[in-house]
Amino acid sequence: MRSEKYVYNPQTLQFEKVKLTSASYLWRISGFLAAVVVTTFLIYFFTSEFFPSPREKALKRELSQVEYQMLMLKDQLGVMDKVLGNLQQRDAQVHRVLFGMDPIDKDLWESGIGGHDPNALSQNFNMTGNTFRDIKTRASKLERQLYLQSNSLDAIEKQVLEHEEYLQSVPSIKPVRVDKLNRAVNQMSGFGIRLHPIHKISKFHEGIDFAAPSGTEVQATGNGKVVKVDFSTTGYGRNILIDHGHDGYQTLYAHLKEIKVRKGDRVVKGQLIGTIGSTGTSTAPHLHYEVRKNGKAVNPIHFCMDGLTPDEYQEMVEIASALNQSFD
Repeated sequence: MRSEKYVYNPQTLQFEKVKLTSASYLWRISGFLAAVVVTTFLIYFFTSEFFPSPREKALKRELSQVEYQMLMLKDQLGVMDKVLGNLQQRDAQVHRVLFGMDPIDKDLWESGIGGHDPNALSQNFNMTGNTFRDIKTRASKLERQLYLQSNSLDAIEKQVLEHEEYLQSVPSIKPVRVDKLNRAVNQMSGFGIRLHPIHKISKFHEGIDFAAPSGTEVQATGNGKVVKVDFSTTGYGRNILIDHGHDGYQTLYAHLKEIKVRKGDRVVKGQLIGTIGSTGTSTAPHLHYEVRKNGKAVNPIHFCMDGLTPDEYQEMVEIASALNQSFD
């Protein structure tokens, strides 16, 4: 039975029965429904937050795995970026030294992406947005750089096909076989100002000194013609000068123990021409190797890229650049 409500009327001095209007009924019903909705929301929030369902638990575990995999992918992209950078650096050396072509423009290589924002969608991701944006940015940059590198390699391949004889003639390998050298290449003196081992004065060193045991084989670094054979007992000692017949390139091999060719001989890349010694002004068995272009010495380090990984080549560049003492 519905309870009835009475209120005291001071004018009539009597209790009178309260009569609710339609508007009052609607207001009470609306308030009740609002209370139900708020209570339901609060119950759902606390139960989902502190008592998640098995499906929600599985989704949270999966989200954690996705975040972990995204971080792993971010690290992998970093490694790929480094490898591609090393490849681009060596590509630039090949373009500049062997073909006289302009390398990939650095501004173009590092440029951004035009058009729509590739990270617009990730702005809605509050928890993983930063990681996702970083991965997308790196991936887009790698995609663009791979495209540029692919075009660059296509250009090199075209040049190789058109200049096969030229490539065989231009010095492009180390004068000492790679299996006869220490892979770390840590015993060498490079191109530039070096301390002379005998006179103890700083002097411009026009080549690279490769340290190896006496009698180690020395090879021609490109096709060419032997234009000089010298058996001097001072200076370069026993040495060979080869003219490669293209772009004014010549190579010098000094302080040899034995000489296996004669003036006027035609030699091919990789051919045995002598053995390492310590003749002339020398302090230990080694090969002094020079590359000359139109009579002027150039840094041979850019012509010694064979048999080395990008990291090993970079290490050799750094070692050869160190301000140490030469062997001659």
